[in-house]
Amino acid sequence: MANKLKIFNDPVYGFISIPDSLIFHLIEHRIFQRLRRISQTGLSNYVYPGCNHTRFLHALGCLHLMQKAVRTLRQKGVEITAAEERAVYIAILLHDAGHGPFSHALESTLVEDVHHEEISLRLMHLLNEEFNGELSLAIEIFTNKYHKKFLSQLIAGQLDIDRLDYLKRDSFFSGVTEGNIGSDRIISMMNVADNQLVMDEKGIYSVEKYLISRMFMYWQVYLHKTSIAAEIYLIQTLRRAKELVQQGYHLDAHPGLQYFLNRVTGSSFDAHDLEIFVSLDDHDVISAVKLWQHHEDPTLAFLSRSLIRRKLPKAQIRNMAVTEEEYAEKVEFCRQHIGEGSADYLVHATPLTITPYDNKKQSILLLDNEGCCTPIEHSQKQILTASLLQSTTKFHFCYWNTNKLKAIMLNNN
Repeated sequence: MANKLKIFNDPVYGFISIPDSLIFHLIEHRIFQRLRRISQTGLSNYVYPGCNHTRFLHALGCLHLMQKAVRTLRQKGVEITAAEERAVYIAILLHDAGHGPFSHALESTLVEDVHHEEISLRLMHLLNEEFNGELSLAIEIFTNKYHKKFLSQLIAGQLDIDRLDYLKRDSFFSGVTEGNIGSDRIISMMNVADNQLVMDEKGIYSVEKYLISRMFMYWQVYLHKTSIAAEIYLIQTLRRAKELVQQGYHLDAHPGLQYFLNRVTGSSFDAHDLEIFVSLDDHDVISAVKLWQHHEDPTLAFLSRSLIRRKLPKAQIRNMAVTEEEYAEKVEFCRQHIGEGSADYLVHATPLTITPYDNKKQSILLLDNEGCCTPIEHSQKQILTASLLQSTTKFHFCYWNTNKLKAIMLNNN
């Protein structure tokens, strides 16, 4: 392979370098190039118009931050071989390769019972065959089977590189400054003790800022009432489309999308399904939904128009669950004004729970000057972490009323 030390210009970090030719060829591969057409934040651009960045850009950002992390750990005396370095770069580069159209918004909708991480792993194995086994170590690290556990924790952990990039990147593109974390500071505080990824104790307040920023990004961006409503409607559109196909209706769509509308379960997701899956991206779904605006089925047409024209239902996030009486009232409104059976697709009450810092599987460990590690929530220096262990549950409710219905009907022509 020829040496391909290319540079990408990233709006968040500036210049991102590609460390070796294998990684360059993985970036050039069609499986990775597909991520240019997969939205990073689902339908958040319905609320924040700048949120049009992609999984491709996120993956490159992760590669950039991982290079910084490796340099930092080596400077602190942590042994990372050249093979391990390359492997951890490959693992973070490909960690999201298995995302389907609109990322988390359609998780388990097109393909049920198969998480994107499992599809990412299948794609890594596929690439490993194509690249003559050069991804084997990366797969060990990705699946947490490698003996140096801290390398796997850089891929998936409380302070992993994935989170450090997506929080900073999503904050940048949304314009929500509360999510802007100090990723450089956090990486500079990384260390290793007893084969675990830890933080130098003096970085505690940067970590607490990170935890708070993550909480704000969830409530302000990822769980914004309007983008949640849009994503629910996208899911319901695909659900209705699947039902119609099973009833014998013809739906115009990309062949790959038509294939998955005919239902593929996780248990039957084989190599043929995987190949079709990676042919799909956001554009295929949106193109189909544009066509379905004019379908003879009134429910599918209504859902599709709502999405394409951004004429969405009334959406609220409440502290209390919706009462049965209010829910029944909204269902009856849909029955009378939109059609029999429409409420099952158009009225939704969804609980939303966030735990800013979930230490059940693993705590963030702080390393003091004596070499002792303490969970951050037990540190005498923590200010906010203990309070962030508590979960918060709110309730999303979307429904139609007279004003919202008038708005979409005016746009039918």
